[in-house]
Amino acid sequence: MNKVELSKQISSKMSIKQVEALRFIHTLEEVFEEALLTDNSIIFQNFGTFTLWQQTERPGRNPKTGVPVTIKARKSVKFKPGKQLLEALNK
Repeated sequence: MNKVELSKQISSKMSIKQVEALRFIHTLEEVFEEALLTDNSIIFQNFGTFTLWQQTERPGRNPKTGVPVTIKARKSVKFKPGKQLLEALNK
C-alpha cells in the first residue's frame, strides 16, 4: 500500500476528503521524524514501537564490481509489533 492508497482508505473510513487524508499523512511523517530524533522511540499501545538505532560502520562489497567498500554508520528505524497486532495478523 502506498500513500495514495492509504489516503483513500483513511478518507473513506473517516469521511474526509482525500486531500485532507494526504495532509494528515504528511503531518504524521513530520511528527514521527521529530519524535524519533528527540525521544528515540514512538510507542503505540497494542500496535507496536518504532525505535531509532545507530547502525555501525561495516565492511561490504559492491555487488556489480565485487570491490570491497566500507558502508558508513547511519541511523535507522526498527519496528517491533505489539501483542494485539501480532494476534490480529495470526488469526
